[in-house]
Amino acid sequence: MPPKLSATLAALNLFIAVGCGAFGAHALKTRLAPDLLAVWQTAVQYQLIHGLGLFALAWLATQTGAKPFGIAAWLMQAGIVLFCGSLYVLALSGVRWLGAVTPLGGVAFLAAWLLVAVGAWRYLPR
Repeated sequence: MPPKLSATLAALNLFIAVGCGAFGAHALKTRLAPDLLAVWQTAVQYQLIHGLGLFALAWLATQTGAKPFGIAAWLMQAGIVLFCGSLYVLALSGVRWLGAVTPLGGVAFLAAWLLVAVGAWRYLPR
């Protein structure tokens, strides 16, 4: 993923996460069961963390031009869509089978962070 796209997606993901966090704290607090509200909050937390990760990847890619950082950004965005998206839908719908999609996003997050480690080891100066 090009650094410009990574940084843009990072900002958009953070915007969405902050909005979803506020929505959950105010509009959903009295409408969702506590377990589903916890699911919503987990989605917000992971989206915030990985949105910041996308910013870091944009910077790393700009500094090094190394391919692993661009691939990691794609995986991180896929993880946000699959992991966080499935949790948001699960919380709003209560349809539990949607949780089967969530681990795919988790695997994408893990692969992304592993690529960050590989890229940092190989391409960053001592």
